[in-house]
Amino acid sequence: MTSSELRQSFLDFFKSKEHVIVPSSPVVLPTDPTLLFTNAGMNQFKDIFLGARESKERRVANTQKCIRVSGKHNDLEEVGIDTYHHTFFEMLGNWSFGDYYKREAIAWAWELMTEVWNLPKDRLWATVYKDDAEAEALWKEVTDINPKHILRFDEKDNFWEMGETGPCGPCSEIHIDLTADGCTPDMVNAGSPEVIELWNLVFIQYNRKNDGSLEELPSKHVDTGMGFERVAAVLQGKKSNYDSDVFTPLLKKLEAMSGCAYEGEAAVAMRVIADHIRALSIAIADGVLPSNDGRGYVLRRLLRRAVRYGRKLDFRKPFMGELFPVLEEIMGDVFPELRRNRDRVLRALKAEEESFAATLDRGMALFDEVVEELKKEKQTIFPGDSAFKLYDTFGFPLDLTTLMAAEQNLSVDHERFESLMEEQRDRARRDRKDAVLSGDMELIRKLHADGVRSTFDGYGALEKETEIVAILAGGECRDVLSEGETGELILAETPFYPEAGGQVGDHGIIRGPEGEFEVWDTQRPMDGVVLHIGKVVQGRLTMDGKVGAVVDAERRAHIQHHHTATHLLNAALREFVSATARQAGSLVAPDRLRFDFTHYEAVPADKLEAIEHRVNQWIMNDTPVKTYSMAYKDVPDSGIIAVFDEKYGDEVRVVDIGGFSRELCGGTHVRETGQLGFFRIVGESSVASGIRRIEAVCGWPAYEWTQREHSLVRSLAQRFSAAPEELIKRVEALIEQNKKLEKALKQQAASASKDVAASLLEKQETVGDIPLIAEVVEGQGIDGLRGILDQVRPAVKSGVIVLGGASDGKAAFVASVSDDLVKRGVHAGKLIGQVAKIAGGGGGGQPNKAQAGGKDPSKVAEAIAAVRGLLEQR
Repeated sequence: MTSSELRQSFLDFFKSKEHVIVPSSPVVLPTDPTLLFTNAGMNQFKDIFLGARESKERRVANTQKCIRVSGKHNDLEEVGIDTYHHTFFEMLGNWSFGDYYKREAIAWAWELMTEVWNLPKDRLWATVYKDDAEAEALWKEVTDINPKHILRFDEKDNFWEMGETGPCGPCSEIHIDLTADGCTPDMVNAGSPEVIELWNLVFIQYNRKNDGSLEELPSKHVDTGMGFERVAAVLQGKKSNYDSDVFTPLLKKLEAMSGCAYEGEAAVAMRVIADHIRALSIAIADGVLPSNDGRGYVLRRLLRRAVRYGRKLDFRKPFMGELFPVLEEIMGDVFPELRRNRDRVLRALKAEEESFAATLDRGMALFDEVVEELKKEKQTIFPGDSAFKLYDTFGFPLDLTTLMAAEQNLSVDHERFESLMEEQRDRARRDRKDAVLSGDMELIRKLHADGVRSTFDGYGALEKETEIVAILAGGECRDVLSEGETGELILAETPFYPEAGGQVGDHGIIRGPEGEFEVWDTQRPMDGVVLHIGKVVQGRLTMDGKVGAVVDAERRAHIQHHHTATHLLNAALREFVSATARQAGSLVAPDRLRFDFTHYEAVPADKLEAIEHRVNQWIMNDTPVKTYSMAYKDVPDSGIIAVFDEKYGDEVRVVDIGGFSRELCGGTHVRETGQLGFFRIVGESSVASGIRRIEAVCGWPAYEWTQREHSLVRSLAQRFSAAPEELIKRVEALIEQNKKLEKALKQQAASASKDVAASLLEKQETVGDIPLIAEVVEGQGIDGLRGILDQVRPAVKSGVIVLGGASDGKAAFVASVSDDLVKRGVHAGKLIGQVAKIAGGGGGGQPNKAQAGGKDPSKVAEAIAAVRGLLEQR
C-alpha cells in the first residue's frame, strides 16, 4: 500500500462509518493565539470540547498538518539523528462530538488495523488507563485481541488533559511490536523504537475543576490521532519512517543533487533536509514567512539548520527550491495550497537561503577558530559570548550552534548566552518608544494590581471631563505635579487614543482647576492602563477634583485620514499585487502612513499606479466607513482580515468600508472615505527579506507633496527652456550626450594609459635577479593606477610592479607579482602594506595582486623609493 493509498483508505473507512471528511486546518490557527503551530488534530475542534461552540457534524475525520518545534512537543534535536522524529507530520484522526463513544472507537480501530490493513493481531498491544475498567472490558468484548496484550498504565501515559482545568479523559493506545522475537509487556510504553505507539484513542468524559477534582461531562467525545508517517513505514515493512515512500522521493533527489550515497553522516543530513523542506513549505504555503520573531523565527531556524546540513553535502548555492517540485508531487493533491502558493514558497526559500549564505561562511570560520582554541586549551565548554556573537552577528540560531558544538564533543554555555540575550532585550526595552518616562514598569504593574484602570472613550467626542487616578514622576506615585515637571497621568476615562496597531498616540491638553498639562504622547504599557506623557506647562495638577481632557482635534483628524487610507491601500494591494499578501507592520501618523507587507519582489510602477488610482476611486465614491463588534470565534471563514500573529480578545471590533475592506481594528477612522480628499504613493522599498514597504500620504500632506512635485517640474522646465511635457525627451537627450562624452573620455584615458605603460616598461630595473618597475604616476588615483597596471602586466612575464599616485588629497598604490616570484615567496599584499604604511595608510590583497591607500599624498614618492629596499630585504 502506498502512502497515498493508506491515507485514502483511512478516510474512506471512516466515511463508510458516516463520518464527514473535513479538510486540514492551517498550521496556524487564527482562533487560537495560544498555539505557536497546530500540533494535533484536535486543535481546530478545541472550542467544541470547551463547549464554546456547537459542531455542525457529530462525526468527522481528516488528516491534519502538524508542526512540533516548541515546548513539550519539540522533536527538533532528534530529527535526522534517529529515524522516526519529525518537525512536520500528518495526524490521521476521527472524532465524535457527543455521538459514539468507547465501544465504537475501539471496535473500528481494531477493524481498520486488522481487517483493512491486515496488521498481525498477535503483534498488537492495547493500553488503557489504570482506572478505566470499561475500556479494558470493551477491548475483550468487541475485539479478538489477546487479553494478555491489554495493559494498564497511569496518568503519565494514558490520561489526556487539555490544560490544568477543562475537558479531559482516559485514553487507550494501540502499540505494535516490531521486534524479531516478540516483545514482553515491560517493553510497551518504554520508549523502544521497536515497540511503538500507532494510534491514540482519547475518551473525553470529564471536566477537571479548579480544585483538581473530576466531574462527568454531560456530552462525551472521542478524539483519536495516528501518526501517518509512522503507520506508513509499518505497513510498507520499513524500520525507518524515512524509508517509506513519504520520504524516499526526496532522499533520492538529494542523492542525485549531491552525488552522495544515503549513508553515514550524509544520511543524517539528507533526513534533516527532507524533514525541514516539508515543514517549511507547508508553513509558508499557509502564510507564515521566515522572520526574526515568533513563528517566523521558527522557520528561519529550520531553514538555516537545513542549509548548514546542506554544506555537509557540499551544497554551496541555494538548493531547497529544487526539492519543492518533488514535495509538490508527493503532497500537492492532499494539500492543494502547496500548488496554489508555489511561487510564494519558492521565493521565500530562495531569499532566505541567499540571505544566510552571505554570513554562513564567516560564521563557520569564527566557530572553527573558537573550537581550535578550545581544543588547544583542552576545554569542553563553547563560550556563551561566542555563541551570542554567532547569533547576533552571523544569524546562527542557538540550537544550530549547540548542534555544531555537540559534533565537536562540546557543550554550549547556555546560561551566559541567555544572560547576554537578556541584556540585549533590556537595551531594546529601554530604547522602545513606549517605555514610560519614569521607566518603572513595576510601579505600573503594582497600580494595575491595586485596581487602577483607565478606559479609552474617544471614538466620538475628543473632550472628556474625568478624574486623575494616578500621577507618576521619577519612578514614584505623586499627589502633585508642579509647573515645569514632566511625568505621566492616568485618567479614569480618556478620549486620548494610546499608540496601538500602528496608529500613533494622541497629543493634547489636560486642564485641572489649578493648572494645565501638555500631553506629548499617549501609550498603553499594559491592558487597562493608558499613560498620558507630558509636562505641566502652567500651575500644577493634583489628584483632587475633575479635569478636562482635550485631544488635539486637527492632529487626530489627519491621523484618522491616514488610518482609513491604510485600510484602502491594503485592499488595493490584495487586488493588484497578491491576494495572499499579509500586513507585516504599519505606521499611521498625522503626516504620512507606512505599510509593510509580505511580498518577495518590488511592486512594478504600473501596479503602484493602479493601486493609487483604485484608492482615489474609492475616496471619490465617498463610501461610508462602518464599525461594529463581533465574537472573535466567528471571524474565521468570514472574509474579515486579522493581522497575522496579533492577539485578540473574545470580542473584536470590525472596520467595514463598503464591504470591500473588512478588517479587525481598534483604531480611529473617518466617517466617509471622501474625507480623505486625495491619496498619493510616495515610495516603495524593501525593508527585509520577503517584506516590502509602501509609504503614502493623503489629505493636506498629499496636496503639499503634489505641490512640491509641480514646483520641481516647473523649475526644470524653466532650466531646460521647455514645456513640462517635453522634459523627458530633453533629459533623455542629455543622458545620451553624457554617455558619448564618457565614452570619449574613457578612450582618451585608455590611450593615455598605453602611453604611460610604454614609458614605464622603459624604466624597468632589477633587484638581484628580479625585474622591478616601481614608479610614481602623477595625478592618478586608485582607479587610474589599476588601469595602467593592467596595461603593464601582460608585458612583464616575470617581475614585480609597484605604482603610486595621488588624487583628491589621498595616496594610492597598486602592486603586481608574477606567479613564478610568488612561488619564491614574494607577496604583493604584504609588500604593498609596507609601502602604504610610509604614506600613513595600509592595505593588502592577494599574493599576485594588491592595492592600498594612504592619508599623506606628499609621501608617495618616498614610499615608492622604498620598494627596492623592501624587495632586497625579502
